[in-house]
Amino acid sequence: MPSLSNRTAGFTDSVIRRMTRISAQYGAVNLSQGFPDFEPPREILTRLAEVTNEDFNQYSITWGAQNFREALALKHEHFSGQKIDPNAEICVTCGSTEAMMAAMLSVVNPGEKVIVFSPFYENYGADTILSNAEPIYVPLVPPAYNFDPEVLEDAFRQHPKAIIVCNPSNPCGKVFTREELTVIADLAKKYDTFVITDEVYEHILYAPHKHTHISTLPGMKERTILCSSLSKTYSITGWRLGYVISAPEVIDTVKKVHDFLTVGAAAPLQEAAVTGLRFGDDYYKALQEKYTHMRQLFLDGLDRIGIPHNVPEGAYFITLDISEFGYEDDLEFCEDLARLVGVGAVPGSSFFREPENRYIRFHFAKRDETLNEALERLNDIRKKMPYRK
Repeated sequence: MPSLSNRTAGFTDSVIRRMTRISAQYGAVNLSQGFPDFEPPREILTRLAEVTNEDFNQYSITWGAQNFREALALKHEHFSGQKIDPNAEICVTCGSTEAMMAAMLSVVNPGEKVIVFSPFYENYGADTILSNAEPIYVPLVPPAYNFDPEVLEDAFRQHPKAIIVCNPSNPCGKVFTREELTVIADLAKKYDTFVITDEVYEHILYAPHKHTHISTLPGMKERTILCSSLSKTYSITGWRLGYVISAPEVIDTVKKVHDFLTVGAAAPLQEAAVTGLRFGDDYYKALQEKYTHMRQLFLDGLDRIGIPHNVPEGAYFITLDISEFGYEDDLEFCEDLARLVGVGAVPGSSFFREPENRYIRFHFAKRDETLNEALERLNDIRKKMPYRK
């Protein structure tokens, strides 16, 4: 048969999704792939049930149903203070995964460079390859996951077309401060670079940390391409409703790319999700309180067991330091953890560009009973896991 595409030669399957399959194979508590095991808001589900008996079975407008875009624009304005034109500055996509890919294909030419902070969500590396771009990796240094402004400017001196900023960050839970975002913004303006943001965890934050949209900083609205989704905020990861917000000139191109990637997001799901976009502030306050409780429950349990870890500022992920076990291969560690201890995790090496095997990632978007079961199993980690030293 003919040879396959060169651009996919270095691809593997998603390590995150692989660990979900391994967790299922061994009956492990799955703290690898980041989806909740509790229901979405009842109001959204009730509306979905109604929609099944209404006329939302055909294509919506390719770049998003009108009422969905209008509701999204109002929500974004409420939280950012930035007015958005729902007709010219929004494109609805099939999840934030497509949003990121559409953004990359819209602004990056083959051979151009893109800055990616490391550790990073695994799709970003694949997105640059699929776009025929060249990634420039800038480290976020554990355990605080801060960056060195001089190292970052060295990357900008290579004249990248874009930088990707995940805020709050997957996998490390970092929330970029306004001061850090200002450093990034000033460099983006100095070197005439787009900023592509992944902001899916913007409402999952822990006091005193605050989310700042980099697009609201001076001179940044025109060069920021905001990618996000409803998956995490409303616990509907399977609905695959994402979006891109940017300047009209950018969105014009994103719409074209999106049209030929997926045509459009699911019409009935958009209609049902409008209910969530119209929630008041009480919903987001309760969401933050709910995740703060889950984070504290899990952190307290890990502290009792004595496993070193970071403290996430946002999102729902924790990185653990597994150095004491002496594994040279963190994927092997995670496979053993699922098989011997019964808890699923993601090897940190899948997120780092650097040769890093000290970390694994757990997520804690789970009911109390699920987290407590995972912690009970982890109590025996030192008895059941082999030491390789």
